[in-house]
Parts: sequence; C-alpha cells; structure tokens
Amino acid sequence: MPLCGFSLMHGGIMNITVYLGATPGNDPALEKAVRALGAWIGENGHNLVYGGSRCGLMGMLAESVLAAGGKVFGVEPQFFVDAGFVYDAITKLYITQDMSERKAKMIALGDAFIAFPGGTGTLEEIAEIMSKVALGHLDAPCILYDLNGYYTGLRMLLDRMLASELSTPEKLKGITFAETLDDVIAALS
Repeated sequence: MPLCGFSLMHGGIMNITVYLGATPGNDPALEKAVRALGAWIGENGHNLVYGGSRCGLMGMLAESVLAAGGKVFGVEPQFFVDAGFVYDAITKLYITQDMSERKAKMIALGDAFIAFPGGTGTLEEIAEIMSKVALGHLDAPCILYDLNGYYTGLRMLLDRMLASELSTPEKLKGITFAETLDDVIAALS
C-alpha cells in the first residue's frame, strides 16, 4: 500500500501518480501548468507514474520530468503499445493486458495521486482513488488540480453529496482541491 505523509515530510523520494489527458486541450494554461508540475517533480527528486503516452498533456508532463532529471514510469495497456502511443524515452514501461490492470498497477506504484485536467479516463481513474481514500483502503494524498476551475463541478457535486447526507466530511477529508502548483505542493506535504 502506498505510504502516506512519508515522502515529503521525511525527505524521501515519492512516486507521484498523475492522471491527465492524452490530448493537449485548447487552453494554453494547461501546457504551462503541466510543464511546471513536471519540472517540480523532477527537480525535487520524485518519480512520475503516468499512463505512458507520448501524446498531449501526458507527453508534455513526462518530457518535463525527464528534462528536470527525474524518473518516469509509464503504465500502458498492450493495445496502446500496439497503436504506437508509447513514449520511448521514459525510464521504465510497464505493459498491462487492459485498462483495469493498468489502473491497479498505477495505484500500486503510487505514493500520492494527482488528477490534472483530462477527460473521462482521468475522471474514472481519480474517482477510484477518491473512493479508496474515502473507504480508508488507501492512505495517500488525493489531489484534484483545479486549474482555472476545471474541477469546480466535481467539487460542487461532493458538496451536494454532503448536503444530501450521502457522504460525510470524514470520508472526503483526504480529497484536496488545489488551484495552483503551490497548492499541490502544500497538499503533498
């Protein structure tokens, strides 16, 4: 099980699993923010765990971590490998049979989990982390990088769950919304 609070509090290396889009999106702020996140991960001696793609935001993040001297661990299902999406320059590639195995491997490798803006795959992956944190099955930071209000709708949904008494503050206390890289760093420590 991933370690909670160990890495930054004790100066250790952390495997940071980041979920994000394999397309670049249409907001120029996405590239700037994802490259800054990657540079911070690499410059601070942490490792990136991500989906393994060379495309879009995923490729930009991996490239930035590598350029900053960090290690990058990709987890790619065989059908994406066959389609040619693998970023060949990464440190290590784990090939899985399917998406379910990919998700499980990314969780097993991670010490902290960040959802950068992405699509339905990103939402599915971070929803599983949120559920595991809420149930106490995962003791690790779960951060939604709410760049330019990207996850405001999800935050409103969680508030509605509380108001409807379908969830509790205790179950949601391990889930953090971070608007800036500084907020992400603070949530990791």
